[in-house]
Amino acid sequence: MNVNNTPIVIVAYNRPRSLKRLLSSIEKAHFIATNIDLIISIDKAPNNQEVLAIANDFEWKFGTKKVQYQKENLGLRAHILQCGALSETYGSVIVLEDDLYVAPNFYEYATQALNFSLDKECIGGISLYTHQLNVHTKANFHALEDGYDNWYFQFASSWGQAWTKAQWNGFMKWYEKSPILNNNKELPDYVKLWSEKSWLKYNISYLVEKNLFFLYPKVSLTTNFSDAGTHVGKDSTIYQVPLDYSAPKTYKFSIISKSLAVYDVFFESKLIAKKLGVDESTICIDLFGYRKNANKKYLLSSKILDFHIVKSFGKSLKPIEANIFEEIVGYELFLYDTEIKERNIYRDDVKRRLRYNKIHIKHEDALYLVKSELKRKIVKAFSIIFKR
Repeated sequence: MNVNNTPIVIVAYNRPRSLKRLLSSIEKAHFIATNIDLIISIDKAPNNQEVLAIANDFEWKFGTKKVQYQKENLGLRAHILQCGALSETYGSVIVLEDDLYVAPNFYEYATQALNFSLDKECIGGISLYTHQLNVHTKANFHALEDGYDNWYFQFASSWGQAWTKAQWNGFMKWYEKSPILNNNKELPDYVKLWSEKSWLKYNISYLVEKNLFFLYPKVSLTTNFSDAGTHVGKDSTIYQVPLDYSAPKTYKFSIISKSLAVYDVFFESKLIAKKLGVDESTICIDLFGYRKNANKKYLLSSKILDFHIVKSFGKSLKPIEANIFEEIVGYELFLYDTEIKERNIYRDDVKRRLRYNKIHIKHEDALYLVKSELKRKIVKAFSIIFKR
């Protein structure tokens, strides 16, 4: 099986500006083949004529363009599931929501990654986006550099993703059993609380339950504008990331057993237990200070807790797990034995913790942001009071 002619499927709704911008980036991308289907799937919405006109007017030079306007409103989850199912017809599929922007190499990366993944049972899908922010804690994040163009993450992608037919079928067989996500104890609370319109939380839960991973790029091939819409209140740049503008190339992918960049659903390195010399089943890794202990004997955490400290580390190197791998001396990250109660004499250095994740901003700009947020909360509070 070869996936070099994988179709591009755009998921659109009622954001004409977003669709036009995404199409302009696709138009500038590198394509070698001329038999690539471009499918623009538009969910039904009131006054959607402009979105439909943009889709119909777009000229696609590298294959056949198909515009599909849904007869009824599907909602995001059903719409994505319908688009993902096109992998059954084509053998693979690339799915892009309309508020994304693609790098010139996005298609070359996606097809190379799909081909690489064909015989890799641990891979549940391909991401074109890469995270630079831990979505649970909003702390800075960067996958460890290990000389490869990819990393492994137990977190499905919704900001540019691709599946082979086999990867999609595995997910759908699990999904069709109507899984109850609250029963998955390893699924983060943040994910469980997402709207029922979310397909992503189901795909993430599937990866966790089956111990599968999405293959992510080290440098992103998509970025996310988070335009205002049904699920986003206003435009945001919080998830914008730098794009890969390199010349067309052959990507170097690692197999998971050779990778130093393998992460669980909490953005925590899966290689730490081995480095510490403890069985993975006996330790909870919580360097970001978000995870629940889950009654494990050992806990590696940035939290100041009253348990016996087996070993401690500083928090200076980035990414955070590098402090464990390099055994940086200090008292900011603690390996606890939770079966032994003992007072922790070290205290949290708040200023140092904030500086570790600091994004440089001028004092006057920071003051303006604080004042604006306070004003917004005051106005909201008064509006609630006077409505009573």
